[in-house]
Order: sequence, then C-alpha cells, then structure tokens
Amino acid sequence: MLIGVIGLGLIGGSMAKAINQNTDHSVYGYDIQAPITHKAVLVGATEGILTEEMIPECDLIILGLYPRETVRFVKEHADVIKKGAVVMDTCGIKGYVCSELFPVAREKGFTFIGGHPMAGVEHAGFEYSKRALFNGASMILVPMTGEPIEVVDRISHLMKDAGFAQTPVLSPEDHDRIIAYTSQLAHVVSSAYVKSPTASEHEGFSAGSYRDMTRVAKLNEIMWAELFMENPDALAAEIDGLVERLQDYSRVLKERDEEKMTELLREGRERKLLIDKETF
Repeated sequence: MLIGVIGLGLIGGSMAKAINQNTDHSVYGYDIQAPITHKAVLVGATEGILTEEMIPECDLIILGLYPRETVRFVKEHADVIKKGAVVMDTCGIKGYVCSELFPVAREKGFTFIGGHPMAGVEHAGFEYSKRALFNGASMILVPMTGEPIEVVDRISHLMKDAGFAQTPVLSPEDHDRIIAYTSQLAHVVSSAYVKSPTASEHEGFSAGSYRDMTRVAKLNEIMWAELFMENPDALAAEIDGLVERLQDYSRVLKERDEEKMTELLREGRERKLLIDKETF
C-alpha cells in the first residue's frame, strides 16, 4: 500500500516510523513544518515527502492532527481522496470527528475509521517519536456502523504489524465516555494537583507518587483544551464524580473518624485489585 502520514508530531511521527520500518508498505509524510518533513526522510521515518499530487494515489491516509484540523483537512480533500481508500485519524476523541467525517466518507466513496493509539509520553514533537512507541499498546478502532469487516481487519492487521498488541473496536460514544475517565480526567487531576501552593516546596519531600501524579501536567494545553471541549459532558461527569468522592475523604478527616477512613482506603484498595484482576 501507499500510505500517507500527515502531521509528523509524536504520534504521527511514531506511526510513520513503526509502519515504514516494520512493514513493506511505502510511507510518505508531510508536516506543516518543512524541516520536520525533510528530517523524517533523512532518519528513515518516511520514504519521501507526501505532496498534494500524491494524495489521490494513497491507499491509506493517517492523520496526526488535532480534531478540528483533522475534520478541516478531510473535508477540504474529500474530492481527491481515492474511492476505496481508507482515512484514519489518531485523535483522542471520536464523537465529534466521526460525526463530521462518517457522512463525508460515505458520500465520497472512501472509508473513514477513527483511530486512537493508547500510547504516548509527556513530550510532544517529532524528536520524541519512536518506532517502538506502540509496542504492546492498544489501537482503538472506531469504524462506521456497517463498515465491511474486511476493511476493519485490514487496518487491524496493519496496526499489529506496526507493534500494537490489540485493536479493540468501539462506538464513538463508548470511546469518548471511557476515555473521559482513563485519560482526560487524569490530565485534569494532574493539572489541578500541581497548582497547590505546597507544590513549590516539594523538593526533598517527593518520590514516586508525586512524579506519577504530576507527570501529565506537562501537557500541550492547546491540544488538550480542544480535546476536553469536544467531550464536555462525559468529562464533566467524571470530574463531578471525583469531587464527590474526594469530599467523602475530606469529611471523614474533619470528623476525625479513623475507622471510616480505613474503610474508604480499603474500598479503594479492593477496587484496584478487582480492576487489575479483570484487566489481566
């Protein structure tokens, strides 16, 4: 296949490297920053530069763009994307992107599949991309209802060749509801946690738990604000639920109720053990 990767940041760059270096497919790339586009060729992330003229030739287009830019790009190029080709995004939300692009793909005769690689680091940019970023991770696939299973299977096999361990298939609604908890809430909590006045005094008093809690506070605020705003109801519900649970701990502390605190902590420990058992 001829594969075009547009947007060579952490995710797009890693996708290009993983596919180009792990498969026999031809990968061409483009980034709005010309030096990155050229660097990707030099380091072997892509075979060459993806030009506008090549887009109609692509069998698969992978978009490493923000949600709104993803929608804009596909709508602007919908008339030149090859019929039967597959377009896949890598955004962290799916409801907005899929609701905008499923109808376009259906009308124009190509396939749009939502994709969300469940891997990353706290740094952004091509310089942090790597071939092995997705090894052992999940690539969530969000196809349109009624999409031929052969198309989904073809993308699933490609993703596994690139290093992903599994490719669960979800609806846009289920994806955004779950991701509000597993990813977005963690970034909100980390951002809020590090704003404590005591944070400036952490040196010498912090260990692994502090690092774990604050790692994702070093986020790209422009990207994450957009992701949050495109999934407001699910994320707000998770935040409200967390606040309610935290208030239980605060109340017990104010009441000096050690027995109740022990119970709350035991419930959390048992819940964690149960979740881990279900997961593994």
